[in-house]
Formats: sequence, C-alpha cells, structure tokens
Amino acid sequence: MFTTFITADELTKHLGQPDWVLVDCRTDLMKPEWGREDYRRAHVPGSVYADLNRDLSGPTGPQTGRHPLSEPGAFRAAMAKLGIDASKQVVVIDTAAGAFAARLWWMLRLYGHAAVAVLAGGFLLWEREGRTTRSGDETNPITQFSGEPQTGWFLTAEDVNRVCEDPSWLVVDARTPERYRGEQEPIDPVAGRIPGAVNRAHTLNLQAGGLPLSPETLREQFTALLGSIPPERTVFYCGSGVTSAFHLLAMAYAGMPDARLYPGSWSEWIRDPNRPIGKG
Repeated sequence: MFTTFITADELTKHLGQPDWVLVDCRTDLMKPEWGREDYRRAHVPGSVYADLNRDLSGPTGPQTGRHPLSEPGAFRAAMAKLGIDASKQVVVIDTAAGAFAARLWWMLRLYGHAAVAVLAGGFLLWEREGRTTRSGDETNPITQFSGEPQTGWFLTAEDVNRVCEDPSWLVVDARTPERYRGEQEPIDPVAGRIPGAVNRAHTLNLQAGGLPLSPETLREQFTALLGSIPPERTVFYCGSGVTSAFHLLAMAYAGMPDARLYPGSWSEWIRDPNRPIGKG
C-alpha cells in the first residue's frame, strides 16, 4: 500500500491494474477550465479527471472560502463516480509536483481511505521523462464509496480565532512570503495574514526538479518549525485550503504524526470583518 508519495517507476509497474485508481487533479486557480483541457491533451494512461471546484469542493457562499469542503454525501458521490472504493489504491496526479493533488490525498484520508498516494514530481516530470501518455477523457465504473469523515482533523474559523495567539498552538501560513506579509495579494480581495501565524511556503517541500525533499530533510525542517508544539496542535492554512494540505503530506512522508488543516483558510478568514488581520 502506498500512503504518501509514489515514484513514476513504481506507478508504471501498476498501470492498468483494476484495483488501482488514478486521479488527475491538475488545476489553475486563475483559469478554472484549464485543468480539464490540459488533461484531455495528455495524461497518465488510465487517469480520470477530478475538478477542484466541482468535485473536490462544496458550493461557495458569502461566508465561505473559495474552496470549502464538500458535504459528505456530495464527496462520497464524487469518489464513487471516479471509481474509488475501499479496495482501491488511489494515486493522485497534478502538474504542481503534488501541491494540488494533496487536497484529494488529504480528503480521502479524512474519510478513512489510507491507500492514497501522490505522484512524486507530478505529470510534468512524467511527461519530461518521455513516459507513455494518453489523450481525451477516461472514466471508471461507478463504485460505492462509503467513508465517513473523521473528527478532529480540521479547524473552523472560530477554532483558529481561538488558538491563533495561544502559545500552546502553532498556526502556519503556507502561502508565499509576500502574501504572508501582506505585500501582495493576487487572488483574494484583502491582503495580510492570520495574526500569530508563522510562514512556510508549500514549495519549500520540494527540491529542484519538483521531487519532494527526502523524508529525513523534511523531518528535520518541520521539527525545527514546530519546536515544542506537537503536530496535533499545529494547523496549516493557505489561500483556500488546497496547497496547505501539501504540508500535511510532507509531514506524513517524513513519518510525523498528522497535523491539522484550516480548510477555509485566508479566503474564508477575511469574510468576517471582525476577524483580526496581521501584516508585515
């Protein structure tokens, strides 16, 4: 069973196996239709496509972030349509070295599905290495996905507001340093950060070329980041709760206990003008 990253060589050995489900989650936050279009151009053979907005997020509203978590029934239906059930090994693929794929990796684990891994280096490395690709759309037979969300895996905005300045908790912003400091904000209408948060950009989990850092290096870096705070009292957020999941994947790859996610993230935090904003 693969539970964190899987290499291209390892995935190649299992292409076409009926108990494996490959899900392509490539996306561009600024061009929502690009992901499916590029998937149709070329993808790992056997991959089905999952859209971040339609399949991996719930409906947005005045008080939500840009990618709120799906309701359980909607998520189960989406996973069944992809062909996922309890017997399947899932591999999630994107074109961002895992930063977007980690969203589905985390969501499946939230629902108790442990056999899920992310393709190390993503489709860009797969294609760069000249591996076999396929074009067009692919589908899997519909299954029955019956997972239930586990409790305590994520925090709400109210939870984060309560703990963000509590020294026994650590809040980590996974966006770029410029967005963390409030110097620029290319997506959301308000710049800044959650007060008390420290910064570690999700891209710091990668080495040159897009492969993840070694488990040993990641463990050393996250141990230094967390200090005396245990992972279960560490919460990660980003712009909309997507790329911050990449930190949880990196920590799992490093053999560390599960940290927590704030799925609403910055785009939800700023919906309430009474929530404090930090800058600098």
